[in-house]
Amino acid sequence: MTSSATLAKPPAGNLNFVLICVFVDMLGIGLIVPVLPALVGDYVQGREQQALWYGVMGAVFGLMQFLCMPMVGALSDRVGRRPVLLYSMAGMCINFLSTAWAPSLAWLFIGRVIGGASSASMSVASAYASDVSTPETRAKSFGKIGAAFGLGFVCGPVLGGLLGNQDLHLPFYVAAALSAANFVYGWVAVPESLPPERRSAFAWDRINPFSALLRLVRRTDIRALLVCYTLLQFAQMMLQSTWVLYTTFRFAWGPRENGLSLFCVGVCSIAVQAGLLSLLIRRFGEVRLTLLGLGSGAITYLLYGLATRGWMMYVFILCNVLAFAAGPALQSILSKTTEARAQGELMGSLQSIASLGLVLMPLLGSAILGAASHLPPQDWRVGGTFFLCAAMQAAALLAARHHFRART
Repeated sequence: MTSSATLAKPPAGNLNFVLICVFVDMLGIGLIVPVLPALVGDYVQGREQQALWYGVMGAVFGLMQFLCMPMVGALSDRVGRRPVLLYSMAGMCINFLSTAWAPSLAWLFIGRVIGGASSASMSVASAYASDVSTPETRAKSFGKIGAAFGLGFVCGPVLGGLLGNQDLHLPFYVAAALSAANFVYGWVAVPESLPPERRSAFAWDRINPFSALLRLVRRTDIRALLVCYTLLQFAQMMLQSTWVLYTTFRFAWGPRENGLSLFCVGVCSIAVQAGLLSLLIRRFGEVRLTLLGLGSGAITYLLYGLATRGWMMYVFILCNVLAFAAGPALQSILSKTTEARAQGELMGSLQSIASLGLVLMPLLGSAILGAASHLPPQDWRVGGTFFLCAAMQAAALLAARHHFRART
């Protein structure tokens, strides 16, 4: 009995460190969301150039994250979790400082490259939590990581908006200080979670971000649902990458107003996914909830693009509760189609789809906004990015209905 208990006991570690790491990373990223478009505008001439270069920067960040995520995960299996997490914190600190000190647009790009490579540590944080948890407490640990992720992104934009209203560079200094403090805490107080005997050799085929994604695409049994999930994620990435520029062009919002609006989005998302999701699933079931959420999202995106007053955006956010539940419900359906030993690969592949959206959608969204930047603020064509999001959500709804009807 004693021997079995010893074998089942997880290695020494510090889950609180991982929670703080995830929270600080997302807080730092959230801090700069309301101010980065304005900072880019200081280095270029005109709104069209501002939209173009902001979109390119978003794509560079997403591309680095997409390419580095499997590499960082495989490296942590070889050398341990602690050094990779410390590298991430140091990299994020350098990213924020290089952005705050940037004398030119080229320096902003350097910061985005460093930031994208350093922010690919979410999978390592999850691996650390898995290392220090028992099978019985693992789901609870992952839930805490998700809560830390959401809380950081809720607090970051509103704080960044308030600080950026005073000085556009101030949020970057605050984010750098938080990352530096997190690095010092990890260096001094946090043990390694993966002992040498449990580490694996580094294999080059494990760092290919396309291999698992290609295996997923070959699954004909869920192909329609994968199309649905891709369109859902791409629409969300379009929203995230163009929200600040759109509201700036349309309503002349500054960092404070954008920070508050993103705070409202984050609170609604957490309220639904952490509090109301179980109730909604019991009430509607996963299939109906997915369909209702996609339909609600399509209508809301359309209304975002047609809004003529800033206060309308808040009303539409609050009325879009069901859309925040569509992603988790669809992800649960996909999970149930996959055997237990392939769950990790499935979730990693779905994350890769989201990362591709983070690469492609800023480029497309900034091009659409740039083309409409010369139009009067109340011209309906300024909302083109959200009309495209509405079309993607509607197409996702049709793909999901086709799949569920065929299954029935």
